[in-house]
Formats: sequence, structure tokens, C-alpha cells
Amino acid sequence: MSVAATASEYQATHTIRGKMGMWWFLASEIMVFGGFLAIYILYRMASGGAWAAHAEHVSATIGTFNTVLLLTSSLTMVKAFEYIDADDREKARNFLLFTVLLGVAFLGVKGFEYSKEIAAGYTPLSGIFWSFYYALTGLHGLHVLAGVILNFSLFMMAARGTLWPKTQGRVEYAGLYWHFVDLIWIFLFPLLYLSY
Repeated sequence: MSVAATASEYQATHTIRGKMGMWWFLASEIMVFGGFLAIYILYRMASGGAWAAHAEHVSATIGTFNTVLLLTSSLTMVKAFEYIDADDREKARNFLLFTVLLGVAFLGVKGFEYSKEIAAGYTPLSGIFWSFYYALTGLHGLHVLAGVILNFSLFMMAARGTLWPKTQGRVEYAGLYWHFVDLIWIFLFPLLYLSY
């Protein structure tokens, strides 16, 4: 058996293990968010219409804008992986940067939204809806921050040229995580912003 064949087998095994590890990690995160969302839904159903007065104060416009930012960042992550696969290093680096900037913009808008809500007197102690709102969006925001840090580190590696040659797995795993974060927002957005 040649050295090249052995290296190729090692890379294939490493990739399979990496993907399995990432899917197990995402499954554990689904359990965290799934449990949290289930509790939220049960509390909301049990309260009847009592939450509507609180829920109508969140800004669907801001939530929609943030949804567009995250969905666009998913597209830029897909494009980064596409250009990694095509070995177009400059475009891959640029799309990683776009993903990071969109994630930072999402967090900035969320910070603006928090400051607006708190200034209006809606804090986590203002009622059960607001406790859930801040807990769910805060937990999601921490995940977005982790994704921004991860993607920024990949961007820096791409800028220095150290992301290659073993690139696909790293960007693919980061992409899986980023799409998971976006998917969670797709559940949070209608539950928190549109269901009053």
C-alpha cells in the first residue's frame, strides 16, 4: 500500500469522524433548544391570551431584518464552502468575511433591540414572556457569537494562507454549526415575534 493511499484513507476516516462528532454535538444542542422551546410553548398555551400584551411590544420589523441577515449569512457560508471546494482561495476568504460581518451585524441589531426594550421598561423581570424572550434570544446570541468567532478564526487562517490544504472539513463543520444557528432562529422568530 502506498503512502498516498494511506494518507487518503486517513483523511476519509478523519472526515467521517469529524462529521459524526459535529452531528452529535448539534444533536445535543437540539436537545437544549428543543427543551427550552417546548417549555416556552407549554407556558404560552397555559397562559391563554395573557402574553399577547407583552408579546406585541417586540418589533417584528427588527426581527425580520435580523432574519434576513442570518439567512443571507447562511448563503455566504455556502458560497465560502463552494469556493473552498473549487480551490478559489480569495473568494473563499471573502465569503468567510461576509459571514462574519453578517453575524456581527445580527448581534449589533440584537443589542440595539435589547437596549430599546430595556429603555421601554421591558426587562427579564417584567414578566414570564420577557424572561423567556431574553433567555431564548440571549442563548441564541451566544451561539451566534461562538459561530462568529469560529468563522473569524477560519477567515484569519485563510488570510494567512494556513487554512489550506486540509480545508474542506473545517469549513464544512463550521458551516453545519452556522446553519444550525440559523435554523434555531427560524423557530425563535415566529414564536417570539409573530405569535401574539
